Amino acid sequence: MTSRRKKLKVEELNRIGIEEFQAAKKIPLVVVLDNVRSQNNIGSVFRTCDAFRVEEILLCGITATPPNAEIHKTALGAEDSVKWRYFHETLQAVDELKSSGYTVFSVEQTKNSISLEHLQIDKPGKYALVLGHEVHGVQQEVIDVSDGSIEIPQYGTKHSLNVSVAAGIVIWDFFKRLK
Repeated sequence: MTSRRKKLKVEELNRIGIEEFQAAKKIPLVVVLDNVRSQNNIGSVFRTCDAFRVEEILLCGITATPPNAEIHKTALGAEDSVKWRYFHETLQAVDELKSSGYTVFSVEQTKNSISLEHLQIDKPGKYALVLGHEVHGVQQEVIDVSDGSIEIPQYGTKHSLNVSVAAGIVIWDFFKRLK
């Protein structure tokens, strides 16, 4: 008896190749990693950005860059499909984004952060999300120049989420709004 919920094989998923991905229309979203130290987290963010056709990833400060075996373990090749650039300073990346017309949000718990569920965005706009270091979060100086801060509502005992999990939640939310 054949199950109606049979797990699909990779070949049955009909995914596009790297060249087709690079030529495909992306959502107007850039992800900025501000001093993310875990290469596994970096790889996971690459994979999520590939899944939702994010325009680009900006890797800043101590954030490692491809080619890198540890990034590849979780990116599984997404580091080859998703466009990325490195900036020594996150502020430089944010300044470039803002001068190019992006609205920049830090994903961080701040005094005036907006809960993700209440965030209002304009569909024709261009956006950037800054995600920070696993312990220290987004640098205060980066928060200060951002257009706002987005907070993911949480109802448990912990005060934060893993940076790659937070990235997945916020990227998915922006994808639904911008596609």
